Amino acid sequence: MGVSYVNFSVIGFSVCLALGIAVGYWVDLATIFSVSKYVMVLVFASCFLLLLLTWLWNKKQLSPSPIFGVWVLLFFFICGFANYTLRLPKYQELHYLHQFIISENNLLQLKVTEVLKPDSFNNKYIAQVQKVGGASATGKVLVSIPKDSLSLAVDDVLLTYGTLQPVPAPKNPHQFNYAAYMKTLGVYAQMRLKQPQILTIKKGNTTIRGFSESIRDHLISKLKNTPLQTKERSILQALVLGQRRDIDKDLYSDYAAAGAIHILAVSGLHVGILYFIVLFLFKPLTYLRYGKIMRSILIVLFLWGFAVLAGLSPSVVRAVTMFTFFTFATAVDRPTNSFNTLFLSFFILLLFKPNWLFHVGFQLSYLAVFAILWIHPKLYKLYRPKFYVDRLFWNIITVSTAAQLGIVPLSLYYFHQFPGLFFVTNIVVLPVLGILLGAGLLLVFLAACNTLPGFFAEGYNYSLQLLNNFISWVAGQELFLWENIPFSKAMVLVSYLFLIRLVLLWKRFSVRRLNYCLVSMILLLAVLNWEKKQANFSEMIVFHKNRKTLIGVKQNKQLILFTTDTSTKNLQKNYPVKGYTTANSVAKVSEKTLPKYFSYKQNYVLVLDSLGVYPMGTKSPIVLLTHSPRVNLERLIDSLQPQQILADGSNYTSYVKRWQQTCKKKKLPFHHTGTKGAFTLK
Repeated sequence: MGVSYVNFSVIGFSVCLALGIAVGYWVDLATIFSVSKYVMVLVFASCFLLLLLTWLWNKKQLSPSPIFGVWVLLFFFICGFANYTLRLPKYQELHYLHQFIISENNLLQLKVTEVLKPDSFNNKYIAQVQKVGGASATGKVLVSIPKDSLSLAVDDVLLTYGTLQPVPAPKNPHQFNYAAYMKTLGVYAQMRLKQPQILTIKKGNTTIRGFSESIRDHLISKLKNTPLQTKERSILQALVLGQRRDIDKDLYSDYAAAGAIHILAVSGLHVGILYFIVLFLFKPLTYLRYGKIMRSILIVLFLWGFAVLAGLSPSVVRAVTMFTFFTFATAVDRPTNSFNTLFLSFFILLLFKPNWLFHVGFQLSYLAVFAILWIHPKLYKLYRPKFYVDRLFWNIITVSTAAQLGIVPLSLYYFHQFPGLFFVTNIVVLPVLGILLGAGLLLVFLAACNTLPGFFAEGYNYSLQLLNNFISWVAGQELFLWENIPFSKAMVLVSYLFLIRLVLLWKRFSVRRLNYCLVSMILLLAVLNWEKKQANFSEMIVFHKNRKTLIGVKQNKQLILFTTDTSTKNLQKNYPVKGYTTANSVAKVSEKTLPKYFSYKQNYVLVLDSLGVYPMGTKSPIVLLTHSPRVNLERLIDSLQPQQILADGSNYTSYVKRWQQTCKKKKLPFHHTGTKGAFTLK
């Protein structure tokens, strides 16, 4: 067998493809230059033809031309850009956005393609639009149905009428952008349906996703008849079936705080464990003629069967894809490098699913695996364990550390917290995860066959109880959980730049590498210092919060919260204040009762509550209407001559519409936080 090597061409192609997709997402060049679909296809075809001609010319040269290499990379960049852009609604002639008038009633035929985690009041689904009126259509919508009405399954086809609404943008600064997240799933509108609006429901043609969901639902129904308790059953469903919808919110938070959230998402870790289990089980086949090929085929079939069982989620599909390449490369005795396998799976998945590039799980998993392959071998050599037990624990510590180094900047950007005891969690959890996963698969199989022994179910339930108790204990060590860490996109970029230069210096010392490392460190400190200075600003903000009034006054790194609800405590730990304080590096938060009248930077703010009483002598204030005051707004405007009228989320919608018409008539600025988002005054 030859020596494996890193194929930098595959890495270059993958990176350029990803950059093209990213440019297509962030910069809408097609709109800027008014490029039609046919022009884009023509440009792509021309680039491919030029690439082919360049390749033929390059073959006749004694030495390869660098122009060819640059042109290949440029081609894959264009390929990524076109692959993403041509999937946008503007280039899909049958997309419902071209046929459907937003906010008007229409008759639609929808097919459910995915069941999402429900919120407090609604079941949520992603559905494919099949028809608008009587015409064929395409595109995905988010469907919400009250929990007390009905529930749908994948592949259900429903005929309904209703209005499409845009997926709401964030109403407060630094809030999770649900609309942007839905965009990465190809969803550009939502429907809120009630049962009378659904005219018919029938079962559509079965898809692989629907087949997978039906199997999972059947197995979950079987598990409900076992001695497993609710919390433990939900963990088993996550481990084996990839179904996390039933996990208790507090328990899920504990896993996140303990740095063990990765074991609840079926991903490369689970697939890797299963790979080595079936590799061991099918080892006797290697003694037969063509045994390696037979074993590889069985392993791939088993892994893809598990992927179907786990709902074909993006995390399990990308993991199984990578192990499929690795398995077949091993079967044919081709020397392969893990980096090649990693980037080849990355490349192929983005060709078929370019939107996956923007999924947090996709980014974190590939960064973690890359960091393990790149950093772990060097890290492992720092200590030479002699015995099996210390080799096992040393390997777990070094793998966990390498993975954390790879994902920590991106984790801080998305989650703003760092679990300091992640290595303790992994030392305890990882050695038993293979046992829990293997035993869990056996338990599910026995439950499906109605042959599950009671002692086995109770023993497995007890094991999961011990796991949950340990996770909760680790999560309770608040001293080692660093939260509310501000981390921007700029910090992510310079952090990875510094990390890369540091690892390169560690692998091979040279003066040039030391200089690069120092420059990257200076750049990191400069960005950190600049962002600290940027956080030293003052503003007044009226947050949007349903049925509540909440005003914040920020002065440098201090925030004073004013509210009319004195029963609500620790506002800084809850939505929407937590995201605001984290992003703006707020160090101290205090809470006070909202006064009826106060000033901010020579601006006077009059708060008008449900009583509707206001002083007559005040001139030119900013009037904030809260809790639906019964007031004659025209008379108030004539009397006080306000600069602006504000209405927060505590008011009735009918009142807000009436006030808006009055302000329009009086030619006075009107701001409703429920429509325009939070109001800020610098």
